[in-house]
Amino acid sequence: MLPKAELLLPAGSLVKLKTAILYGADAVYAGTPDMCLRAQSKFTLKELEEGIKFVHQHGKKIYLTLNLFMHNRDVEKLPSFVKTLRHLQPDGVLIADPGVFMYVKENAPELNLFVSTQANICSAQAVKFWQSQGAKLCVLGREVTFEEMKQIRQQCPDILLECFMHGAMCMSYSGRCLISNYLADRSANQGKCAHCCRWHYKLHLRFKDGSIKDIEINEQNKDAFEFLLEEDFRPGEYYEIMEDENGGYMLNSKDMCLMPRLPDLLSAGMDSLKVEGRNKTEYYTAIVARTYRQAIDDWYTNPNNWNYNKYMDDLYTLQNRGYCLGFHDGKLTNISQNYEYTRTLGDWLFAGSIVEWQEDDAIFEVRNYINSGEFIEFLIPNGLNNLRLTLTEFEDAETGETTPKVSAGQGKKIRIHPQAWKQPIAEIKKLLPQFAIARKPATLQGEPKEMLDRKKEEFSILCNQKNGD
Repeated sequence: MLPKAELLLPAGSLVKLKTAILYGADAVYAGTPDMCLRAQSKFTLKELEEGIKFVHQHGKKIYLTLNLFMHNRDVEKLPSFVKTLRHLQPDGVLIADPGVFMYVKENAPELNLFVSTQANICSAQAVKFWQSQGAKLCVLGREVTFEEMKQIRQQCPDILLECFMHGAMCMSYSGRCLISNYLADRSANQGKCAHCCRWHYKLHLRFKDGSIKDIEINEQNKDAFEFLLEEDFRPGEYYEIMEDENGGYMLNSKDMCLMPRLPDLLSAGMDSLKVEGRNKTEYYTAIVARTYRQAIDDWYTNPNNWNYNKYMDDLYTLQNRGYCLGFHDGKLTNISQNYEYTRTLGDWLFAGSIVEWQEDDAIFEVRNYINSGEFIEFLIPNGLNNLRLTLTEFEDAETGETTPKVSAGQGKKIRIHPQAWKQPIAEIKKLLPQFAIARKPATLQGEPKEMLDRKKEEFSILCNQKNGD
């Protein structure tokens, strides 16, 4: 029998770390700003210590990142950072740079060394190399197909393998893109990517006299022509560039979602299934952790009757760019690209979370506006059930002032009294512990609603394709 795969969630802050554990993660990965790709990490050293203690108290694991490629200016920081790692004693350290790997191996031999996705491991040969250097785990590149993954597993049976399962896709080799460096002087490989691939671009014409003219696209001519690219070594293969009056998104990948292919990953013997999204909200953390936790457990319990559609409704509540299968099935198709918009869309919004219980009063931090009479829905951990609550007025947790609506901002918190739940408060406190997350419906209408529905339909088509048809 295969060992059960680990569900690995990002922890961009201490609250997200605790949220991930609450909603079912087996492990989390985190970092500090100086020496890793978590450039926007919200952790202080004290918070990291608290986070590691919290994770271990719950019988889970935590991995810290040291996965940048170093410049000479970074080398002087390495001894102090490794000293910190030895003090923190995480369950593993993610590294990409061979020089950093060698240094940590020599100066902190007790640490478990993992090889980051930044090392672009796409073959069994690469895995064997890192294993020979002392790596305990290798994170496979997003570019590895499922067929390649199975071959790597067969040829490398005695090392832990990790693969990405959900989150944003990089248009380049797992974060090795230079566009951000070139256009914004922000290094993708030092955690500062400006996501230039998702900017919208407009085509212009340059005439022989040097003048530049706009290409005007309007209602009269928008259906009269298309823009196509042809690459020298692929004659006859035309790649469409779509542009409307708002511009074009040429390199804007949809987000990865391998829920429909989860049985592949589990049956192949992947040891760790990784979710991307360190800068996403606690709502994202809770939904992804809870949904994949249930899906993984259900597959191990009854693989023959497992169906991914049961879990997709919750994943569609997340703000997303539309979903794709990444490189899992092989060659990417046009459906994997979002040519229409770069913003994210979803059926629901993050309403807030219970930050503490004061006796029988829930202190709820507001993360979106809530009107009188509008319901919010709490996500119950350990399953896919929810609990709805409707408030007609909102009491400020600090001042006691009541208002008919409430908006987010400046750590705004409201007090929810026991009688509001219309259920025994002891039962509510058991169902919704500290860090429980709530959401509210998004009022999508018109074009945004049509776009979201179209992206769902496109993903359904993609999931039913075989062999890149």
